[in-house]
Amino acid sequence: MTVPIEVRRLPHGEGLTLPAYATAGAAGMDLLAAVTAPLVIPPGGRVLVPTGIAVALPPGYELQVRPRSGLALKHGIVLPNSPGTVDEDYRGELQVIVMNAGDAPFVVERGMRIAQAVLAPVVRGRWHEVETLPPTGRGAGGFGSTGVR
Repeated sequence: MTVPIEVRRLPHGEGLTLPAYATAGAAGMDLLAAVTAPLVIPPGGRVLVPTGIAVALPPGYELQVRPRSGLALKHGIVLPNSPGTVDEDYRGELQVIVMNAGDAPFVVERGMRIAQAVLAPVVRGRWHEVETLPPTGRGAGGFGSTGVR
C-alpha cells in the first residue's frame, strides 16, 4: 500500500532528492542531511541536522525517525530520542537529533543519508481508570525480571 505524503522543499534542501526507499522491501525512507557546510560531531556530542523538507502527513499517521544501522555500527552514530515521532499536525522542518557515541569525530556532509523515516498508522487510546487490573503470570515484574536468556 502506498500513502501519499505532501512535502515542501525548503531553500536549503534544493538539489537534494526527496526521502526514498533504498530497496523494494525497505521499511524506512532515507532522510538526507541538508547541511550547507560539513558539520563535525565530536565524540559525545550531539547536533540537530536539518533535512530541508517539511511535510503534511495524512490524518491517522505518524512518521517515525530512526537511526541507520550502518552508521551506528561503523561510527557510533545514534539518535538519542529514537524513534523520534513526527506528528500529523507538525508543519515545521524535519530535523534529526544526531549523537556521536563513537570515539572519533564524525563529519555530516550534504546529502548524506543520516536517518530513516517509517510511516506508521496511529491508534489512539483512551484511559479507563479501574480499581484493579487483571492478573498475569508476569505481574509487576519488569526491568529484567524475565531473565537474560
